Amino acid sequence: MLSYGFMQRALLASFLIGLVCSVIGVFVVLKGLSFIGAGTAHAAFAGVALAFLIGANPLLMAVLFGLSTVWITGYLQQTGKMKPDVSIGIFYTLTMALAILFIGLMKAYNPEVYGYLFGSILSVTPSDLKVILLLSLGILLTIFLFFKEFHFISFDQEMAEASGIPARNLFFLLLNLISLTIVISLQAVGAILVFALLVIPAAAAQQWATKMRTMMIISIFIGISSSWAGVILSYWFDLPSGSTIVLLATLFFFLSVLFSPKRRRSAFRKESAEKIPE
Repeated sequence: MLSYGFMQRALLASFLIGLVCSVIGVFVVLKGLSFIGAGTAHAAFAGVALAFLIGANPLLMAVLFGLSTVWITGYLQQTGKMKPDVSIGIFYTLTMALAILFIGLMKAYNPEVYGYLFGSILSVTPSDLKVILLLSLGILLTIFLFFKEFHFISFDQEMAEASGIPARNLFFLLLNLISLTIVISLQAVGAILVFALLVIPAAAAQQWATKMRTMMIISIFIGISSSWAGVILSYWFDLPSGSTIVLLATLFFFLSVLFSPKRRRSAFRKESAEKIPE
């Protein structure tokens, strides 16, 4: 299996995507930005559909649409002109309608477009892998440089701003990193499921951790394990890679909910309270 070039590329791409999604997903979960991931994924897919319609570069158009969406929704949220769930909901439906329109305008069926919608990590090319590698390194380096600041604004952005930290600029930087993470993950898991890979590993890790660094380490373990196992299972049993990866991550999440120390302590307190005589 590992002697095939496409499997080597798929495993390396899944490692990078699992790593980046798990790291950035911690900030998404802690800051309550889960819904913006779904909106950005559909916006990026609209960019891909337009690129195939006019013969442009799909990645560049996905970046353009994804960044435009997070900039507008982020601006509306920061200025208080509109609640984030409303603006994201509008862009979610708008960009999906645009994607359907662009696909409808195509004169012939194009399987590559549907690869971005449902995901096909086994079809990652060497040039795709180079782009994923470069963007992943850029995202991880940025998080490393601004980790303390992102940590602060994830819990209390107003306090961070009062402390002299440029919280608003960092918030927009974080939105850009989320958008780029979604773009590089589109081909692996698809526009429909990339949102899940961004949220589920971090949400599962939150069940086990009480500190942010611990949560990030557990999230990385779940993200990479799900991605690698999903690629291998999809090869062995001829399954769709994107859905297999997300289903494995979801399995990790439910196991974490069932067996995490937080849940056991909660159950113990409830049992102790019931034993206290009135």
